[in-house]
Amino acid sequence: MRISRNVLFSLLASIIAGLPATAQTTWSFAVSGDSRNCGDVVMPAIAKSARAQNVAFYWHLGDYRAIYRFDQDYWQTHQTPDPRAMNIAAYQQNAWGDFITNQLKPFGSTPVFLAIGNHELIPPKTRAEYLVEFADWLDSPTIREQRSRDNAEDRAVRSYYHWIKDGIDFITLDNASPDEFDSAQLNWVKSVFTRDAEDTSVRALVVGMHEALPQSISADHSMDQSAQGETSGRQVYQWLLAFKQKSAKPVYVLASHSHFFMEGIFNTDFWHQNGGVLLGWIIGTAGAERYALPPNSSGAKAAKTHVYGYMTGTVTQSNDDPIHFTFHELAESDVPQDVVARYTSTLVHDCWVNNPPTK
Repeated sequence: MRISRNVLFSLLASIIAGLPATAQTTWSFAVSGDSRNCGDVVMPAIAKSARAQNVAFYWHLGDYRAIYRFDQDYWQTHQTPDPRAMNIAAYQQNAWGDFITNQLKPFGSTPVFLAIGNHELIPPKTRAEYLVEFADWLDSPTIREQRSRDNAEDRAVRSYYHWIKDGIDFITLDNASPDEFDSAQLNWVKSVFTRDAEDTSVRALVVGMHEALPQSISADHSMDQSAQGETSGRQVYQWLLAFKQKSAKPVYVLASHSHFFMEGIFNTDFWHQNGGVLLGWIIGTAGAERYALPPNSSGAKAAKTHVYGYMTGTVTQSNDDPIHFTFHELAESDVPQDVVARYTSTLVHDCWVNNPPTK
């Protein structure tokens, strides 16, 4: 019996329609931190570049504004003929609103997730004020739905939280003050690790925070600076090692705080001798004054300073190593023209070549 072409096409269409939908094979997200000082100039460039890559979300790892002094970009747009009119109290009151307007809004419809940094707690700022100011981000539908799945009766908005996308658990921690991680956060994160180890739908962890966990290559500017931070940070690191060994699921650890880019931050003698080396990155390159690399940075897989940029994590369907990270360095020419017009080409150039001033 001869089957017409139209009938054949109809049969094929029916077969295809009955097949299960396939998951998106790859997607990406963007991450960086430390956008004080020149962040109003650099962050729009990050947003423009990241959105052009169609990232699923952007993750900011803390330190939005300097708070203890005027950010250079803020000073540029608020100068008056009388310099005395620049009031530090008014700046501190307006700083977070400035961050929202000039650094978050450029991401448009791209979701943004926030971690808290130590500069968010410089007086007069407090963690309680932070939770109120950034409630729209800390209690977004994605975070709220995940919190409800974990515990239907839990309605507390916290500075630490997590969400799961495509089998990847993204965990945001709060180590912005010397008393963290406190017992409540440790109990919470341990419960998350325990669930994820047993949940067959979870295939990897990405843990993001402001300060790097202890005994990294950047140990002189990390959780090692307080006794509680060092002790609790080592505990979380050991739990991550145990999770990785028990579940055979990959673990990726991200931080900022140090104002440079570095890959392989836990390749240190301490962790080689105390359980093992986790994959780790520092990505503090979103506008803050740049720091010199640590003396032992030769142990890193890659390290760059006096640069601005962000990382993308490209997520694949592999279970062995599902996320591939890439650093994207930005050029002065990447700053959107409307930003250049507002802040002046002089400030933009100064941010690129003179932040901090070279000696």
